[in-house]
Amino acid sequence: MMKCSVIKVPARSPNDMSALQRYIDESLINPKEVVAVLGKTEGNGCVNDFTRGFAVLALKNLFAPYKEGSAEPVSFVMSGGTEGILSPHFSVITRSESDSIRSKQELSSLAIGVARTPDFMPEELGRLAQVDQVAEAVLRAMEGAGINDAADVHFVQIKCPLLTAEQVQEAVLRDASTVTEDTYKSMGYSRGASALGAAVALGEIERDRLQDMDICHSWELFSHVASTSAGSELAYCEVIVFGNSAYAEGPYFIDHDVMKDAIDAGALKRILQKYPDAEMVQVLAKAEADPTGNIRGKRHTMLDDSDINHTRHARAVVGGVLASVCGDPMIYVSGGAEHQGPAGGGPVAVVFRRNEHK
Repeated sequence: MMKCSVIKVPARSPNDMSALQRYIDESLINPKEVVAVLGKTEGNGCVNDFTRGFAVLALKNLFAPYKEGSAEPVSFVMSGGTEGILSPHFSVITRSESDSIRSKQELSSLAIGVARTPDFMPEELGRLAQVDQVAEAVLRAMEGAGINDAADVHFVQIKCPLLTAEQVQEAVLRDASTVTEDTYKSMGYSRGASALGAAVALGEIERDRLQDMDICHSWELFSHVASTSAGSELAYCEVIVFGNSAYAEGPYFIDHDVMKDAIDAGALKRILQKYPDAEMVQVLAKAEADPTGNIRGKRHTMLDDSDINHTRHARAVVGGVLASVCGDPMIYVSGGAEHQGPAGGGPVAVVFRRNEHK
């Protein structure tokens, strides 16, 4: 049987491991059972956000003694940017397996699977090559989680690479062309290709209808559960699948909805209202500035601001909207939702813990 949990840990800085170490010392977290860590770090979330890599280094150093000298089995997904009221933190994901024969439970519980793609060449980012590799990794993660039905998948978190100026030039020297020479735009292309990969794996769109030109252009193609975040700290994609399985045990479970735009608080309200007797553990969401330049018929200026990137605006807005509903600013809101939910919107998921005394 599989048993999974999600535990939030506050952070005073990207390399602050004091609270996490305390949770380990107090046996609230078993470090040997940690399979992934999702973090919100207080950088700018853009190409030069070094807080992501700084946090990953600190986390690897902390877990190395518990992982027989290597923290490689742990998937680290750091999302930069805690604009507005978002509170820096880590969501620590554990998974344990028992030797008992897997038997079907009365209630489905949280099941989590992880996988990673091979390293990408610069010219593969933002193109179908990335879509295909991510789709394959999502299917492997589902298999690892024991999830056979795509309908049981409620959130797919993917950390993907981006293009640096050095990588673009290296490709040019090999007579290879990259999807863009703009490093910031490459984040969007990588996020978009990764999201479409998840959509293909889950049967939300047909692979045969996809072309390179659809990525970051055909906004009607999207996943209802994909969440992708780009960074310079890796060359491959980390994939974490969150779902429910009747063959998993424990009090945790997950559900999701889709925000139609950045101020759609109703999406989170609907999820919370479905489970009045359960404890909300964590909110996971995507945010983006509507590419049309309008929200509910009114003009917004997020895309025209040359001082602050639109992904930073979007995180602040959606973070405030969702925190006002759930009453907790320590939530995971990632900016840039290309092909992740409808244009201008994005998926939102909630991890719950059942009250076992009711």
